[in-house]
Amino acid sequence: MNGEENSDSIPIDLILEILSRLPAKSITRFHCVSKLWGSMLCRPYFNELFLTISSARPRLLFAFSKHGEWRFFSSPQPQNPYGKSSFVATADFHTKFSQNLNICNYTSGLVYFSAMWITKADVICNPSTGHYAMLPKLLLTYGETRSFFLFDPVGKQFKVLLMNKINNNETKDIHILTLGTRKVRWRKIQQCPLIHIVSHEWICINGALYYIAYNIDDFLGYIVCFDVRSEKFKCLNLNQDCFSERSTKLIYYKGKLGVVNLKYAHGGGFPLKLCMWVLEDVEKQEWTTSVYTLRDEDRVVKVYYDLFIVGITATGEIVLAKKKVCKPFYVFYFNLERNTLLSVEIQGFGEYQSCCSVHAFVDHVEDLNVYAFVEHMKKTYEYDATSISPPEQKL
Repeated sequence: MNGEENSDSIPIDLILEILSRLPAKSITRFHCVSKLWGSMLCRPYFNELFLTISSARPRLLFAFSKHGEWRFFSSPQPQNPYGKSSFVATADFHTKFSQNLNICNYTSGLVYFSAMWITKADVICNPSTGHYAMLPKLLLTYGETRSFFLFDPVGKQFKVLLMNKINNNETKDIHILTLGTRKVRWRKIQQCPLIHIVSHEWICINGALYYIAYNIDDFLGYIVCFDVRSEKFKCLNLNQDCFSERSTKLIYYKGKLGVVNLKYAHGGGFPLKLCMWVLEDVEKQEWTTSVYTLRDEDRVVKVYYDLFIVGITATGEIVLAKKKVCKPFYVFYFNLERNTLLSVEIQGFGEYQSCCSVHAFVDHVEDLNVYAFVEHMKKTYEYDATSISPPEQKL
């Protein structure tokens, strides 16, 4: 019985309802069952149905690198786990990706990799299916670069912001690449008025990029805001205590920008202290401060300066994870409203139980539109590499 014969006896709406509950990787395979199935699975209605169901079950995405190969796993985020202090979850393997690349960031269901070698191109990858596309290479003849992979929810466009760093990591030239058009070319844009050093901590919220930066003159910390749509910069002042810890994390809390620091008790273990600043008014730059204490009531999990803040879920739980893959491997969910800490042992990483560095991202949702976007990039884009020469020195 082929796919078309089978569909005659089952209503199409029922088929779509069943398929919408499968993983994205399975959906991409079913495109090849028959022309009818390929047509059904490309319908906007099905893409929206799949996204709706996937959004109701967000997952914690993990990425590990070993011997030049990236592997992606994910585990379910706890849903209403109140009354429990710990449980065990199994991670599902998604795909592997064999490229010598550095992971940069995650945005709207896609992972952005920067090339380790100057001759290689940067890559965006769908971590659920393994499909990827290479980006046009911006050929720079001086300095190092720092990249951000961004999304404009109004214009429905992905963009890559690339900063060229020169002496003392000072940001010099800034270029942007807009994806989603027929011809993709790098454009040079106006620099931020503050001459600064760019840190590795950033977040993209509702079409605005926020990242931590340090003034090149006095090394004071700031938060720089870049509007993805207008492509303009501005700087936000913040209490300098926010920048005193290496574990500083930018978060999206109740529709607002937040900054969180993690501090350990003496000896590097529990109880942990979270200090959080929330930007209540962007124009007035008014911040509120909260302090939370995290205790492991069961005293089962041992930590020793080896946690990092993954982020905050849409339900308001700050997620912390071990910096290295080890056995057992734990993730912690701290609920800000209930002041409760849930420890989750993640199993299923297999051969990656060998102290690889952990990259993790909260609220990962599988989106078939992302799959279509990557495929579109691979098939139709025309790439133009641009060579940028160093600026002339004035005598």
